[in-house]
Amino acid sequence: MATYLEYLNAAMKKAEYERMDDGRYFASIPNFDGLWAIGSTIDEASRELYAALDVWLDVRIKIGKQRPPLVDGFDLFAAPKASAN
Repeated sequence: MATYLEYLNAAMKKAEYERMDDGRYFASIPNFDGLWAIGSTIDEASRELYAALDVWLDVRIKIGKQRPPLVDGFDLFAAPKASAN
């Protein structure tokens, strides 16, 4: 089971950026339907996407009652592994 922060960071590593005709950047993450952000620089688009991702997950989980996509094996709802103590 991933921590919330690990999951956010893994998802952000998958972010894709596209420069639009007006010079701004469009940011999205594959498999995160409806999640996107725009910024005047890639850094701004990335910050906006990170904030949008946090809200997107909150809405998907709490309101939509849907599991978020797996990201590099990270699953927010997997049972924790037993320790070998």
